[in-house]
Amino acid sequence: MPTQANLLIQREMDITVVDLQDTRILDIRQIESIGEQLFKLVDKMDRKKLILDFSKVRHMGSAAIGMIISLNEKSKAIKGTLVISGVRPDVMKIFTIMRLHKLLKFAPNLNDAMAQFGKN
Repeated sequence: MPTQANLLIQREMDITVVDLQDTRILDIRQIESIGEQLFKLVDKMDRKKLILDFSKVRHMGSAAIGMIISLNEKSKAIKGTLVISGVRPDVMKIFTIMRLHKLLKFAPNLNDAMAQFGKN
């Protein structure tokens, strides 16, 4: 039985903000559940402006990285934009080592992420 992802999904005008509530995103079933919910936002609900708030995440497995890359590709396919905000320095090291800081868009906090979409 898949583990239910603990996400808080809010909509601010045309921007969808997904607050990842778990501090550890390591279990494959949990990652698959998160992916299903996020892919649904893009594939079925056509959410073009998406922010993932990583401010609570302290540990993340490699499968989560793959899920984020897939989400970014799906978002680009519908001419959308994905911004990842609030990434802690230890987690950011993973993105940097994998050179994903050049592929993905990051913002230090939610306000700066909103500003990337012209909202303050």
